[in-house]
Amino acid sequence: MAIPVKNASQIELVRESARIVAGVLDLLEDAIKPGVTTAALDRAAEEYIKSQGAWPSFKGYDSPEFGKFPASICASVNEQVIHGIPGKRLLQEGDIIGIDVGAYKNGFHADAARTFGVGALSPDAAKLIEITRGAFFAGIAHAKPGCHLHDISRAIDAFVTPRGYGIVREFIGHGVGRELHEEPQIPHYTQKRRGPLLYAGMTLAVEPMITQGSFEVEILKSDGWTVVTKDRKLSAHYENTVLITGGEPEILTLARDLRG
Repeated sequence: MAIPVKNASQIELVRESARIVAGVLDLLEDAIKPGVTTAALDRAAEEYIKSQGAWPSFKGYDSPEFGKFPASICASVNEQVIHGIPGKRLLQEGDIIGIDVGAYKNGFHADAARTFGVGALSPDAAKLIEITRGAFFAGIAHAKPGCHLHDISRAIDAFVTPRGYGIVREFIGHGVGRELHEEPQIPHYTQKRRGPLLYAGMTLAVEPMITQGSFEVEILKSDGWTVVTKDRKLSAHYENTVLITGGEPEILTLARDLRG
């Protein structure tokens, strides 16, 4: 299937949705602290997205495998990799929490994720978050015309694996635009082939999910959505909607950690 290439007006619509996603990440970064429930974070995110004239991309998202997602964000704590369902869980000092969020406005989606610390972190947890963020930037250094899709995958692997961390393989990045999940599929580990060429106007959600231990994961039977590490070691997630331009890639979901 062909990878969608957006024209200038479509890119502006993705950019608007991306601005809203970035605003959610900033809002939740300030709200995350010991004693806060993940449900409270979800409510704050939904209220903000709707206040911007958008809809939460994840709420009611219908997966053929898992059914409809019931919340506006994914809130994945500690060993939870992705798709954590917000609820009554109280955040504890030293937890890490991955927030994944999308916004849909004027016919286009944007998608991003961050892993935040709750209060003071252990050095190991802080290092995991740092490595995961670094993996993203190692990958998108190759998100430019003339490169191939799997150059991104290879660069992430080359950054992560020598440092002794695992890369989740069962869940990968994707294109984003008219659909929340478009072509192409973007693995975050080395592939045998280089994959398709990249062209200006492609919008990609690159999202390495990195673990302290094994890359193996499983889905909790209790809710049918939450993905956890099999060894129950910590996992972190870092994602942005990235625009392929005529030169360097442009990160559209410019939350505070990127704006400075």
